[in-house]
Amino acid sequence: MLGNPVTNWEKGRSNKHEFSSNLGFLITLFAALAVFGLILVLVCIESIFQQCTRVFSAVIWICLITMGYVFVFTGGVVMAWDQVSFFLFIIFTVYTMLPIRMQDAVGAGLASSLSHVIVLGAYLSVGCASQAELALQLLANLVIFVCGNLVGAYHKHLMEVALQETFHETFNLIQSRVKLESEKRHQEHLLLSILPAYIALEMKAEIIERLRDGGQAQQRHESTNNFHNLYVKQHKNVSILYADIVGFTLLASECSPKELVLMLNELFGKFDQIAKDNECMRIKILGDCYYCVSGLPVSLPNHARNCVKMGLDMCQAIKKLRDATGVDINMRVGVHSGNVLCGVIGLQKWQYDVWSDDVTLANHMEAGGVPGRVHITEATLSHLDGVYVVEEICCWHRDPYLKENKIRTFLVVDPRAEEESTNDTLSPVSGEGYKMRASVRMTRYLESWGAAKPFANLKHHDNPPESAGSVRNNHLELSLGSLNQQKTLERGRAPRSPDEDLEGVDEKFFQLIEQLNSQKQWKKSEDLNRITLYFKERSLEKEYRLSALPSFNYYTACTFLVFVSNFLIQILVAYKTVALGVSYGISFFLFILLLLTCFAGHLAKCFLKGPKALYWVPSISATVCTQPWLRVSLGIVTILVVLTMAVLNLFFMPDPWCSLQFQNSTTVGTNVTQELALMSSIYSVPYYIYCCILGFLSCSLFLHMNFELKLTMLTLCLVVYNVLFLHTHSWLSDGYVARLYPNQTALRPGVLKEPKMMGAISFFVFFFTLLALARQNEYYCRLDFLWKKKFKKEREEIETMENLNRVLLENVLPAHVAQLFIGQNLRNEQDLYHQSCECACVLFASIPDFKEFYSESNVNREGLECLRLLNEIIADFDELLLKPKFSGVEKIKTIGSTYMAATGLNVAAGQDSQQDAERSYAHLGIMVEFAMALAAKLDIINKHSFNSFKLRVGINHGPVVAGVIGAQKPQYDIWGNTVNVASRMESTGVLGKIQVTEETAKALETVGYTCSLRGIIKQASYLRPIILSSFLMMPKPLPFSPIDQLQCGVLEFSQALRL
Repeated sequence: MLGNPVTNWEKGRSNKHEFSSNLGFLITLFAALAVFGLILVLVCIESIFQQCTRVFSAVIWICLITMGYVFVFTGGVVMAWDQVSFFLFIIFTVYTMLPIRMQDAVGAGLASSLSHVIVLGAYLSVGCASQAELALQLLANLVIFVCGNLVGAYHKHLMEVALQETFHETFNLIQSRVKLESEKRHQEHLLLSILPAYIALEMKAEIIERLRDGGQAQQRHESTNNFHNLYVKQHKNVSILYADIVGFTLLASECSPKELVLMLNELFGKFDQIAKDNECMRIKILGDCYYCVSGLPVSLPNHARNCVKMGLDMCQAIKKLRDATGVDINMRVGVHSGNVLCGVIGLQKWQYDVWSDDVTLANHMEAGGVPGRVHITEATLSHLDGVYVVEEICCWHRDPYLKENKIRTFLVVDPRAEEESTNDTLSPVSGEGYKMRASVRMTRYLESWGAAKPFANLKHHDNPPESAGSVRNNHLELSLGSLNQQKTLERGRAPRSPDEDLEGVDEKFFQLIEQLNSQKQWKKSEDLNRITLYFKERSLEKEYRLSALPSFNYYTACTFLVFVSNFLIQILVAYKTVALGVSYGISFFLFILLLLTCFAGHLAKCFLKGPKALYWVPSISATVCTQPWLRVSLGIVTILVVLTMAVLNLFFMPDPWCSLQFQNSTTVGTNVTQELALMSSIYSVPYYIYCCILGFLSCSLFLHMNFELKLTMLTLCLVVYNVLFLHTHSWLSDGYVARLYPNQTALRPGVLKEPKMMGAISFFVFFFTLLALARQNEYYCRLDFLWKKKFKKEREEIETMENLNRVLLENVLPAHVAQLFIGQNLRNEQDLYHQSCECACVLFASIPDFKEFYSESNVNREGLECLRLLNEIIADFDELLLKPKFSGVEKIKTIGSTYMAATGLNVAAGQDSQQDAERSYAHLGIMVEFAMALAAKLDIINKHSFNSFKLRVGINHGPVVAGVIGAQKPQYDIWGNTVNVASRMESTGVLGKIQVTEETAKALETVGYTCSLRGIIKQASYLRPIILSSFLMMPKPLPFSPIDQLQCGVLEFSQALRL
C-alpha cells in the first residue's frame, strides 16, 4: 500500500487533471495511514491494548473497507473486478492478523465479501449492456471471496488449535515444574528424615540411576565389585547418648493403640526438639529407648556438653510430665564419648545407625544408670571441662559389662534440681484427675506439647498449585493482561502452602506466558536462533524435522478447495480452450490420487472389505504423515499444481489475433464472434491474477512446512508471475486498458485500475504478508514442539522423583502404610497412623558370633571392613524380601547384627476368620520359611567369607500395635508384649535353631510344622516374672509344605536348605 501513493503521485505530476481525479484516493490513503500510526502507538501501551483489542481491530477493518471503496470509485472506470484482490486481502487479514475471535472474524469476512458483491452489483447493473457477463463476473468474485473466507477460517482454526496446544503445553510445563520442585522438596525432606545430608546425596544419586536404567547400573557395579555399596563412614570425637523411659512398659499396657502411638509421638517429638536445641542427631528409636549422637556429621568441640545438657533436659521434661500427671515414669540416661562408624546398611528399610565399641559402652551406661540422672563415663567427663558437677558412682552391680571392663562412671548433678520451674508445667492433677486412667492423663498432657505429625509436609502434595490450575481452566478466555491481574490477586491471597511457595517458578510461569504474546515473539530465545528460528541443538532440529504430522491430509484437502475455486473462476470468466479442459482433467486426476493417498487410512474399512491385494493401501496414509521426505514432496507437488493451473491457460490465448485487435483498436469492422472472443479473453485477465493470488494463499495452508521452503516457492512465484503479467503477456492488460480508455489523453486509469500494475502490487502485498505469516506460523509450530519436548522431559523427571519418593517412603514404611501417606487417605489428617494387629508374627534373627568377630584395628580400618561383611549379610537378607512368596514379610529394623521382621501387619483387627485357623496362621509358616531362607543365605556367605556364623532365631505371634512416630525422622515400629517375648525367644535361644513359645508351637502344628519342647524360660515381664515353655522346631516325619512344597520341615539350621 505504501507503493500506491508514490506511483500515483509521480503520474499525477504530469497531468493536473489526473491529480485531481486521484485526490480522494490520496486523502483516504494518508488518513488511513495516520489512523494506523496512532493505533500502532497505542498498541505499544500494553494496558490500553489489552482493554481495547476489539476496538482497535474494528477501527482497522473499517479503515481498510473505506480504503477499498475509495480505490473502487476513484482513478478510472468502475468494473466488476475492481479491488477484488484488496478485499481478499482484507478478508485474509481479518482472519490471520487481527486478534479477534472466530465469530468476529467470520462476521467481518462475510460483511466484506457481501458488501463488495452487492455494492458493485447494484452500481454496475444500471446501464450495463450485458447483464449475463456482469453476473458471471460477480459470481466469480463470490467464488473468490468464499474461497478466501474458507481459507482464512481454516488458517485461523489451525492457529487457534496450535495456540491452544501451545498454551496447554505451557501450562502443563509450568505445572510440571511446580510439581517437580514440590517432589524434589518432598524427596529431600524424606531422604533427610532418614539420613544425614552428606550420605543422602550419594544414595540419592544411586537410586535415581537405578530407577532410570532399571537397575542395570547397580548390577554392573556389583558384578565388578562383588560387594554391595557400603554407605558407612568413621567419625571421631563424638558423644553418644542412650535414654530409656523407666516405667513406660507398664503404662503402655494400659493404652489403646491410638493412645500409645500418640504418646510415643509426643514424647519423641519433644526429645527431637531437645536434640535439635542441643545440636544432637537422633539416630534411632528402639521401643521406648532413644539414642542420639552429638558431633555428627560435623565435628563439634562441645559434643560432650551437648549430650549431657540434652540428657538433663530430657530428665527435666519427664519430671514435669510426672509432676503434672502423677504417672510414675522416669528417665534413665547414659552418655559416653569416643569414636563411631555411622551410616546405612542393607537394601531396605534404611535407618541411620552407629556402630563401635564406644556405642556398645554407651548402651550399657544407660542400662546401668540411675532413673532421673545422667550417667557418664570418665571419657565424657574429660570433655566437660568442669562445666557440670558430678558424683562418682559404682554401678557394676547393675551391669556386668561395666564391671568386666572396669569402667569408672559418674552421675551429673543437674543445676536446676533445686529450682522449681513452672515453665510448661500444668497445675497438679486434681482428685478427679487421678480417677482417670494414667494413659488418659498422659495423653491429655502430652497433646499440649504439640509435636508435629509424621509426614505433615506430604499433605495435598498431589494437588497442583491453585494459580496454575485456575489459569489453565480458563486460559482460552483470558488475555495476557488478565493473567497479570490474576497473578497479582493470587499473590494477595492468604499464605500459600509450602508447595505453592515457589516464587521463582511463578515468575518463570508468567515469563513463559508473555513469550506467547505475538508482540514479544521475536525476542532472543535460549533455544531458537533469532534469525532462522532453527533450534540451537542439532539433535532437536533433526527431531523436529523428522516428527510426524497427522494433519497433513487436511492441508492437502484445503489446497484442493483452492484448486477447485480456481477451476470455477476460469470456467466462469476465462477464454475457453481445449487445453483448459485437458489440463484440468489431468490435474483433477492428480489431486484425487493425492487425496486418496492422504485419506487412505480413513477408508481402511472400505479397503478391508475389498480384495486382499488392496489391504496395503491404508498404510500409505500413515507413511505420508510419518515420512518427512514423502510429506514434503507431496506438499510441493500439491502447491505447484495449484500455482501452475492458475496461469496455464494464459499460454493458450489467441495471441496474434488479440495483438492485431490491439493495434487496430480504433478500427471498426470486426465481426460479432471475434468481438465476443476478444472481450471474453480480455476481461478475464484480472481473474487470472486473482487465481494466482489464491495460489499464493495455498502456500500458507501447509502450516508446518518450513519457512525457507515457503520463501523459495513464494519468491519463485512472485518472479514468474510478474514476468508473465508485466512482460511476456502484458499485451493482455494493455489491450484491456485500451479497450476501456479509448482516449487516454483525456482519461488515464489509476494504478489500481490497470490490471498488470494492480496484479504486481497485489503480488508484492500478499508476498510480504504471507512471509510474515509463515514466520509467525514457524515460530508457533516450533514453540509448540519445544514445549511438548520439555514437558515430556520434565514429566520423566517427575516420574523419577515420584518413584524416588515412593522408594524412600516405602523404605521408611510398609507399602500398605506408605500408600496412606502418599494418597492422604486418612479420615482425619490430624490423626496419627496406628493399627492394632491381632495375629502378627514377629521374628528376631541375630548373629551372636558377630560381636566376637567385630574388632577395631588398623587392619580392618577401625571396624569398617567388619561392617562391610555385616552389610553383605543384611543386604542378602533384604533381597529375600523381593521374592513373591515373602511379599507378606515386612522388615521392621536392624539392631546391630539382629534382624527384625514381622508378618500379618496388613491385616486389620477382626479381619481374620476364626473358622479357618489354618488360613489365619498361614503367615506363621511363611515366617518360618523366611527364617530358613535367612539361614541358607548366611551359610552361603560363610562359604565365601570363610566364617562359621550361626543364626539364632526367636519367633512369637500375637497382638501388636503398629504405628508411625516422629516428625523430623518418621519411623514405623511395632509395640506390645508379643514383640518383647519374641525378642526374649531370640536372646535365650539356641544357635542354628528357631525358638518359639508354646502358643506359637501349637499354631505352627496346624500348618504342618512339628516342634519339640525345650524347657522353661523365665521372662522378666512388666507385671511379674513369667515362666514360658519354649519349643525348638524339629523335622516332620513326612515331607510336606503348606506354602510351596518344601522338601522337609527341618528347622535346625545346621541342616538348613539352600533356598
